[in-house]
Amino acid sequence: MNKYLLSALALSFTLTTGSAVAQGKTKKKSDDEKTKVTTDDGMMTKTKVADDGKTKVKGKSANGAKMKATTKPREGSDMADMKMNTPAGVMVGGAMMTADKDIVDNAVNSADHTTLVAAVKAANLVSTLKSDGPFTVFAPTNAAFDKLPAGTVSALVMPENKMKLTTILTYHVVPGRLLAADLKDGQMLTTVEGEQLTVHRSGNMVMIHDAKGGMANVVVADAVSKNGVTHVIDTVLMPTK
Repeated sequence: MNKYLLSALALSFTLTTGSAVAQGKTKKKSDDEKTKVTTDDGMMTKTKVADDGKTKVKGKSANGAKMKATTKPREGSDMADMKMNTPAGVMVGGAMMTADKDIVDNAVNSADHTTLVAAVKAANLVSTLKSDGPFTVFAPTNAAFDKLPAGTVSALVMPENKMKLTTILTYHVVPGRLLAADLKDGQMLTTVEGEQLTVHRSGNMVMIHDAKGGMANVVVADAVSKNGVTHVIDTVLMPTK
């Protein structure tokens, strides 16, 4: 877990006080502007929402690791506009991903993302990815995790490797809502983890390059959720840390 850790991942972001998965104490310092959440494992997250929709999140885990992130609505649009303008949904892992569900609720229905969902739970990032966002998530499939050296996944989900797991997962999350049409060739994306991803595209083909020179193809784009968008990728992206 590093200083860019997004809410203890609960992936840089707004934690809603009514989330069913956010366990712990929630305190609103002022109505609809500031929220403070402390989970049972000692993770503290402070969220502030400005009048223009910009959201600032600061988090600190029990072991002192810190994160800081800012998200803001796309220029000229808000969440209401997003819901009106998004398609009915796309199929991922045998399930329809729809804009009335959040990123996590959509992901758990995908048969192709059981490993990712398990990893998100192990890193205590569920509440982050269920918060307001918006976020852009590059979601590796089960087959993508299977490409890693034998034993890697089972080792990462062990409690003693939680910090490394969180670093890898947050490297797949970018603040803001970026549809495939918004991803341009050569574009640099700063992740919640703090390092960058590079976009390469040829026509409708979108590829994401990581900090170690690895490359993932976007195999299903624009799985829109109410708090962001998910792009399915065929390779796990790796940060340098």
